[in-house]
Amino acid sequence: MRQLDHKLAEWLVAVNAQVAELKKAGFEPTPISARESLANLTANFVEPGPEMPVCETLVHGGEYPVPVRIYQPKAQSQEKCDGAAIIYCHGGGHMAGSVSVYDPICRRFAEACGRTLISVEYRLAPENPYPAALNDLLSVVRNLGAALDRKNIPHNGRWILMGDSGGGALCASASRLLQHQPHCIEAQVLIYPSLDYTMQTPSIEENGRGYLLEKEKIHWYFENYLKHAENPMQVSPLHGEFTRKLPASLVVTAEFCALRDEGVEYVRKVREGGANAEHLHFDDMIHAFMNVEKLVPDACSRLYRHVAEYLQGV
Repeated sequence: MRQLDHKLAEWLVAVNAQVAELKKAGFEPTPISARESLANLTANFVEPGPEMPVCETLVHGGEYPVPVRIYQPKAQSQEKCDGAAIIYCHGGGHMAGSVSVYDPICRRFAEACGRTLISVEYRLAPENPYPAALNDLLSVVRNLGAALDRKNIPHNGRWILMGDSGGGALCASASRLLQHQPHCIEAQVLIYPSLDYTMQTPSIEENGRGYLLEKEKIHWYFENYLKHAENPMQVSPLHGEFTRKLPASLVVTAEFCALRDEGVEYVRKVREGGANAEHLHFDDMIHAFMNVEKLVPDACSRLYRHVAEYLQGV
């Protein structure tokens, strides 16, 4: 029998009551409310991250100079770099989130993994719908080395793609395209990723109401992201080609997440295609549990620790 973490269950009672009141009052979602909601949630439930050298720059070479923030944990040598650096894409349904909002989370991943981490300020919908954000990530993958060289930050020209929710979608979409050409992606880490824009998996219905990320909101996100009559199936990473040239993948899912089954199915398809995939499942968590760390500190610690262990040797 499924059992939601008791602190999350108590918190969700209040959240769902508030959501019901807002809907009753005629609440209309906007990009403003979506961005403020994620920013406030994260600020309230995630403490500032560990101190480390941080700088920012622009990655040139694509259709848009992409702003990035670069984290260099103290465990990372400043003179040499033997392992791949992490390129992180924040979550937010392609409409919300930012480098600033995810600063404490990126600091935690950088320190846990002992690697340089580059957080990407990709463009958001609806102002910049598909494929703007994907193009920004591809530009960073292709041109990041030169940007790091300008900042005298050591690297080996190899990257790990990492992202949660909509950021996981971007990482999987980039890997889908890059598998057909020479690339420098060593691995990808997808944390409760959005992988199926058709919204056809059973967990969308099972967990699509009452667990923070709701089916109605997912549909609204996708309407704002796919603005040019794109075929949802054709742009979904879950429905693309899976070859042995995909990078090794760690996929994290949560039992009470509407996107759960997409991650499970993605792992199966990666393995069937001949590439390596590992699956980490949290049987009492919801979507976006990283952003409510104060409620579930043990689960977050387990996540950071497992990702770091997975990436050892990459």
